[in-house]
Amino acid sequence: MSEAKQRSGSGAIETNTAEDAEFRAEARAWLDANATLRRVDADEFKRRWAATKTDPVEERAHADLCKVWQRRIFDAGFAGIAVPREYGGRGGTRNQHRIWQQESRRYDIDTGLFSVGHGMVLPTILAHGTEWQKERFVRAMLRGDEVWCQLFSEPGAGSDLAGLTTRAERDGDEWVVNGQKVWNSYAHVADYGILLTRTNWDVPKHRGITYFLVDMHSPGLEVRPLRQMTGVAHFNETFLSDVRIPDAHVLGGVDNGWAVAQTTLMNERDLIGGAGGSGGGFRDLVEMASHFACAGDARIRQQLAASFTRTKILEFLGRRTRAALAAGKVPGPEVSVMKLAVSEHLALNGDLMMAMQGPHGMLYEGDAYEHGYWQQQFLGQWSVRLGGGTEQIQRNVLGERVLGLPPEPRPDKTEPFKDLPRN
Repeated sequence: MSEAKQRSGSGAIETNTAEDAEFRAEARAWLDANATLRRVDADEFKRRWAATKTDPVEERAHADLCKVWQRRIFDAGFAGIAVPREYGGRGGTRNQHRIWQQESRRYDIDTGLFSVGHGMVLPTILAHGTEWQKERFVRAMLRGDEVWCQLFSEPGAGSDLAGLTTRAERDGDEWVVNGQKVWNSYAHVADYGILLTRTNWDVPKHRGITYFLVDMHSPGLEVRPLRQMTGVAHFNETFLSDVRIPDAHVLGGVDNGWAVAQTTLMNERDLIGGAGGSGGGFRDLVEMASHFACAGDARIRQQLAASFTRTKILEFLGRRTRAALAAGKVPGPEVSVMKLAVSEHLALNGDLMMAMQGPHGMLYEGDAYEHGYWQQQFLGQWSVRLGGGTEQIQRNVLGERVLGLPPEPRPDKTEPFKDLPRN
């Protein structure tokens, strides 16, 4: 099989097969004919991200536009590139999926509303779903018919996700769910959600959890937006009061939800790590240094060099994860390495971008550089750093599963959940 070298959308040189080179050319041709190249300056993309308020009408219009774009991508054969054809995908390779990501992000296409569905839900359903679930949900997801959200975190559980107390009780061929979830991205515009519940209180906490696919329009389900310090409200809290879910919507088996959730969480960490956690790149930081005339400052130059180094390390970590996926391996602790590296990268880049702006960093919205886009990036870093598992959680994973360090004594892992003290 012959090989060809192609320059990716991120500027990196990658060696692909002849089939991959042909696929890249096909993707570029379609994108050139159907989309507009993203501008480098403060364009509509940055203005949208710099928004400090949420207008429900505009938000719904944006959601509808995302659905239109996703349907066009699906009809063109570029949705679910590595998903089997029988479920609506292209039946291609993971490397071709990566090529599409590289090429499409150069264009003014916004399908981020589907990030939870495509990046986290889809691989989980493919790995654990019944044949009916795959046929019912995967094609609709790829086509852009349905938006998904994640209903995992709870106010009383904190970082200890397995300490959740949302209760699901069987009633014939249905389950009745009561509880509260929080930090649910896009839940207010979602059609379906992935939901973790407690179904067995007589076993240790990790063994009594069940994973559901829930219709977000179900009676008894209420979504309330949470306004963040950035001013926007894409996070939500979700209340479930006697919500009925069909037994056919259990994913992966009753009381086996923790194992299913691990697939979701590993893919979430890969999703966050693969995106670098931020909408801004190294070139943007260099342009900022030039704009604020601080590129000659020795300390700034050192921090820029360190940022570039971290950027390349993240790129290599991403390639390692993709290589494991291409070999048919389930994402493992390596994605925790990448997630932790992303968190530290965001923290250091946030300090750097504020240092370069100096007193201008206190400005906001239209008064600030690039409409306050970078202030939003600085304030928004904690949602990325906390999402998918905090830095402390990632260090625990790496310490126990990679370095082989003894875990701390945890009687809560072996005692029945009903006997554990709770908030």
